[in-house]
Amino acid sequence: MSEKTILDATGLKCPLPVLKLRKALEGLSIGEKIILHADDPVAPLDVEHFCKTAGHDLLNINQKENYVEFLISKN
Repeated sequence: MSEKTILDATGLKCPLPVLKLRKALEGLSIGEKIILHADDPVAPLDVEHFCKTAGHDLLNINQKENYVEFLISKN
């Protein structure tokens, strides 16, 4: 049950990573987690703001070599 959805938004510019994330979260149940990969430099700010305003939990931000990995839990 620990399988997570991975959403690849690399190569997309603001606001597309957050729009894709919002759409993907709609298909998840409360408590399910999703991993978002994004390489837009403003993605960390956008994703954090989206999670706060939409009420989802941003559990982790992990800087990888070519992208940032976000772990989000749907609320």
